[in-house]
Amino acid sequence: MDDRLRQMLAGYVDNELTEQERIEFERELAVNAELQRELKEFNRLKTVTGQMKYADLPDQVWEAYWQSVYRKVERGAGWVLASVGAIVLLVFGVFEAFSKLYADPTAPLWLKTGLTLGAVGLIILLVSLIRERFFAYKRERYTEVEK
Repeated sequence: MDDRLRQMLAGYVDNELTEQERIEFERELAVNAELQRELKEFNRLKTVTGQMKYADLPDQVWEAYWQSVYRKVERGAGWVLASVGAIVLLVFGVFEAFSKLYADPTAPLWLKTGLTLGAVGLIILLVSLIRERFFAYKRERYTEVEK
């Protein structure tokens, strides 16, 4: 069997052929016994691989993993760094948006200070809210409901 037919076979099994290619392939399939055997084997392989899944680790292993100090420090540090990074970038964006106001020597200091503090506070609350939503999304919603 030539390479072109092998490529078409893979495309046929995955339903990726154009209409013209599919018709051409099915014509060849009708008269080519080797191609018919290959198609059966490809379909069987696709069925088997489609049913495969990773074996999950036992609960004891996961409990030990989630209780480890390293995992807790690692996750905590990651969240702190991601939060600080997001805050810095957002504060920079606000500063750039109001850079003309900050550069204006006639603008009162209380206006600049109030705007800065308000913007930084809102940014921290926004990052906190996003973290909270992410935390809630990852938790099982119906753990308290009896089955």
